[in-house]
Amino acid sequence: MTTVESVRVLSDEVDARAAETEAARSVPDDLIRKLGAEGVFKLFVPASLGGAQADPLTACAVIEEVSRADGSTGWTSMILNTTFFSSWLDPAVAGGMLATDPVLGMAGLFAPIGRAEPAGEGFVKLSGRFPFNSGSPHATWFCQGAFVPGSNGEPEWRFLFLPASDVEILDTWYVAGLRGTASNDVTVDGAVVPLERTASPPFEEAPHDEPHFRWSFYALLGALMSGFPLGVARRALDEFVPLASAKSRRGPGTLATEQVTQLSVARCEASLRAARAFMFDALGSAWDTALAGDRLSQDQRMAIRLALANAMRVALEVVDTTFALAGGGALYDSSPLQRCWRDLHAGGNHIVFSNNFVAQGGKALLGEPVEEWML
Repeated sequence: MTTVESVRVLSDEVDARAAETEAARSVPDDLIRKLGAEGVFKLFVPASLGGAQADPLTACAVIEEVSRADGSTGWTSMILNTTFFSSWLDPAVAGGMLATDPVLGMAGLFAPIGRAEPAGEGFVKLSGRFPFNSGSPHATWFCQGAFVPGSNGEPEWRFLFLPASDVEILDTWYVAGLRGTASNDVTVDGAVVPLERTASPPFEEAPHDEPHFRWSFYALLGALMSGFPLGVARRALDEFVPLASAKSRRGPGTLATEQVTQLSVARCEASLRAARAFMFDALGSAWDTALAGDRLSQDQRMAIRLALANAMRVALEVVDTTFALAGGGALYDSSPLQRCWRDLHAGGNHIVFSNNFVAQGGKALLGEPVEEWML
């Protein structure tokens, strides 16, 4: 059973090897195997398919804990949970895929930028170049998006699942933040994919009765992704507090004795705790609804969306504040504060934290029409 406590045992090692992860631009393979053995990459995969079937609050807290230890490892762990997308496939098909590796992680980009063409009855041929495949060297399977010709001739946005052997990883990940995520581009050149290995999670119902699948696709994704900013911001504050008590900027006093530092830390701590409470309140309410056998209301899905956006907004404020207060020493690669700053600003560029996604919650609050699948 995957728990925060079982994952916390690995936190010291994740932290101690953060520099190694950055230098290699990828989480070390043996560390990936340890995290995978704890079920970290199968948090929402049903137990019937060999997954952890963790509740969303636990999933958020697990990613938060790994991200607190190291942002790149936390982000990689979160993205390798692409495994749960396979839950929308026929269980026999998904089970066959997931059985190929007991600690399986799955990478990919589900935005429909690939080219899919018919390739005989029941098959399509996929080609394209797909960026941002975090955890690419560790993925046993990939999930890429494309418009696939539907039964009525109209194109349908679908996720296509391919074994790693059908994908070429390009060494493209030379970046400022999240350096250790190996979020490389990959190319696919005419890979033949059976239609039974395609799904459309934003629009279709998963063939499982677990309460997770009474949630929307984006609500589940929000539960996973929220752990990243909460964990990285927590690490930034935990690093800054002892530093402030030891560092002197002028005179005999330390940073901790300056009122500007005291006010800033108080506000950061309060804001981060409030953001975490909002996130867990939204997740807890929605989980209770699902356990009762009901689907989430629009208000509940909206709350998850707003809590996710708020978690990133507050986390950015925390890392910006602590990084600035820490002074020039925070610029060095040896400082976890600069890594927190870089990683969080990099993660904040993900589309789920974009204004377009956040605005969907505002539209719902204002009574404007919102496409249901977007929440």
